[in-house]
Amino acid sequence: MALDPNSVGLKGEPTKRSWTSKDALLYAVGVGAGTSELAFTTENTRDTPQRVLPTMAVVLGGGGVPMDKAGTFNPALMVHGTEGIELYDEIPPEGEIESVGEITGVWDKGKAGVLEFESTSTLVATGKPLFKVKMSLYCRGAGDFGGERGPSVVFELPDRKPDHEVVYATREDQALTYRLSGDRNPLHSDPSFAKMGGFDRPILHGLCTYGFTGRALLHALCDSDPSRFKAMEGRFSKPVMPGDTLTISMWVDGQEALFQTKTQNGDVVIDQGRFRFE
Repeated sequence: MALDPNSVGLKGEPTKRSWTSKDALLYAVGVGAGTSELAFTTENTRDTPQRVLPTMAVVLGGGGVPMDKAGTFNPALMVHGTEGIELYDEIPPEGEIESVGEITGVWDKGKAGVLEFESTSTLVATGKPLFKVKMSLYCRGAGDFGGERGPSVVFELPDRKPDHEVVYATREDQALTYRLSGDRNPLHSDPSFAKMGGFDRPILHGLCTYGFTGRALLHALCDSDPSRFKAMEGRFSKPVMPGDTLTISMWVDGQEALFQTKTQNGDVVIDQGRFRFE
């Protein structure tokens, strides 16, 4: 098995994806939104039009990526590395997108290989780009193929207290709700499958933690207005267990912020966080 660095630049076939108001409501509840966020969790509250959490881009987008052209690797040894989104417009409560994906990086990290992808989604109704999703996959056992190591990320948090901190508690059944937005991996629901992966019980989806973090950024820095939420990226560093409490810390510089998400035990679960807003 080997990854193919010559696959960089290859694009996939366009894929379409539609969603409804109900899908948007279910996603919001899946990432912890509740009665204090009725604009995102209801569609019929007086004087409160339904809006969509910007991080829903991670479940709607990402299509059309030619992963099968990036070489071969063992999917059982693959973990999610990073996730990023860039919003060009506010996501509507219902609609249809067409996505085109591209392989943007294949890196040799020695014992592992890293695949990078991006996918741009266009709203079919307008023909205009709606958002871009970027992600990387860390493929254990797929390195040493003679490729380049890739760029090193320089990231350092300011030596001062955060400007904002938001604390959210996840539910013990959080993964059972979030999985209904599309990711049915039994690692997040089946205790026996989780044990095969080395966990004593199912873990929370990394993108669910990403959604909790995005909610904190939206409410603390965008005054809960999705149109002000422009870009978010971060690296998954440790798993979260359903029932954990998350603290999202933010350091603001103008219209940009660095952020980090930790559990109640002090474990950093999302790091290298960067956020851009208006």
